[in-house]
Amino acid sequence: MNHPHSRLRAGNPEAFRDLFRDHSRLVYRHAVRVTGNWALAEDVVSLTFLEAWRLRGKLRDEGDSPRPWLMGIAVNVLRNTTRAARRHHVALARMPAADPVPDFADELVGRMADSEELAAARKALARLRRSEREVFALCVWSGLGYAEAAATLGVPVGTVRSRLSRARTRLRGLAAEELRAVKKNTEPLPTSGQTQGSRGTAARPHKETHR
Repeated sequence: MNHPHSRLRAGNPEAFRDLFRDHSRLVYRHAVRVTGNWALAEDVVSLTFLEAWRLRGKLRDEGDSPRPWLMGIAVNVLRNTTRAARRHHVALARMPAADPVPDFADELVGRMADSEELAAARKALARLRRSEREVFALCVWSGLGYAEAAATLGVPVGTVRSRLSRARTRLRGLAAEELRAVKKNTEPLPTSGQTQGSRGTAARPHKETHR
């Protein structure tokens, strides 16, 4: 009996439609959180599935889901977005017109943290090692299990656990630090004769001094 992945390796169009239907939202959410850019995330989705088609012969008969294999491609696309984009544009020029990538922006609005928190989290993540960033994004933001993340990155499960533990420990302090910086930079400056318009200062009475 053929393994379910054999249809993907053979380039079966229906199998790739199913792959896109089942996993494109996961790739999009992951890319949007890593990049903080919805338009770029759409490009990452297109690049990831184009690369999946190009690399379909390397899909092994391991596990019931191709999700770790696909997310491994997405991680590589995110590492090499500029280089992959050039190859993508050349490849698209040779292919017939296809359906556009679905727009998932409306769905994401209700699911993601507010923009200040996302900006702070991304800045904090940028201060981690790349290996820690990738494990955190896969396991925490995209919900992959340890085994799936290990298969995605091609590392042992124990390595995923240790990297995630280090990332969480460092991020606790870094995220709070970045969020304070973001809020400080976006706070309105006080006008003459008025207290600064933050919640902390608004709660305290203000006495005018007369000389």
